Amino acid sequence: MMRRAFALVLAILLLPPAAGGWSLTDPTGRRVTIDAPPRRLVSLVPSVTEILFALGAQDLLVGVTDFCDYPPAAGRKPRVGGMLAPSLETLVSLKPDLAIATTAGNREETFAQLEQLRIPVYVVNPTRVADVLDLISRLGALTGSESAAARLSASLDTRIAAVAARVKPLARPRVLYVLWPDPLIVPGRGSLVSELLALAGGDSVTADAGEPYPRFSLEAAIARAPEVIILASHGSGQGRMAREKWERFGDLPAIKGGRLYTADGNLLHRYGPRMVDGLEQLARLIHPEAFRGAASLGHP
Repeated sequence: MMRRAFALVLAILLLPPAAGGWSLTDPTGRRVTIDAPPRRLVSLVPSVTEILFALGAQDLLVGVTDFCDYPPAAGRKPRVGGMLAPSLETLVSLKPDLAIATTAGNREETFAQLEQLRIPVYVVNPTRVADVLDLISRLGALTGSESAAARLSASLDTRIAAVAARVKPLARPRVLYVLWPDPLIVPGRGSLVSELLALAGGDSVTADAGEPYPRFSLEAAIARAPEVIILASHGSGQGRMAREKWERFGDLPAIKGGRLYTADGNLLHRYGPRMVDGLEQLARLIHPEAFRGAASLGHP
């Protein structure tokens, strides 16, 4: 469905060495020049950290943010602080060849500061499933892990196709997905979560909202009469309170039908390989009838 022509990605990503450096283009179209293929990386993006570990390229990681908590081994890497205001002093001390950042979570000010310190910045911001698979390929090329990236992308693509095949013949219930309870934040137009809901066989009642992750009024959400409500968990211990808030609306089809669920936000809001774990979880919640008797979807 979304397989990459890997040689084409490599041709676009890693251009021949330019005078005075190695030139590459990041997914946002920015040209980045470094002295040679990077051997010391700092990741300012939890999703990127997950991908690099999945590719077996973790030895190139010399620094990560405080939010890079998966896999557990990421916690043993040197910390550079938060995503919004990482410690520039720590970053400089790690002597990275390249910092990987995102427009969704890092500040433009941070990009400018890093470049002033002569730390090249490679910027990513996947918003679609295809973008995530493309990023895996790009990071594979960047780290010399092309074969691992090709295998990982193919595996994820196969699992995505398996979900799509199971839910394709089924009716699509109206689904309200809640990223955050107060203020109410939902997936809107052009968001990765909206695409995952569609792939899982649901009809997101907020997919037409103008922004990717807008604030939404409770009244508007109720008016759309969702048949399934899925609350994202964030490990904050607020799950019971969030459920009670929605259980009060006994006339909603989702509550009448006992279809108020919780899903792991770490799987669905990060654009690493576990995104497909999140997709499979969504599909089982939205269409349990498609998975009765199926222990797995064909992956370990």
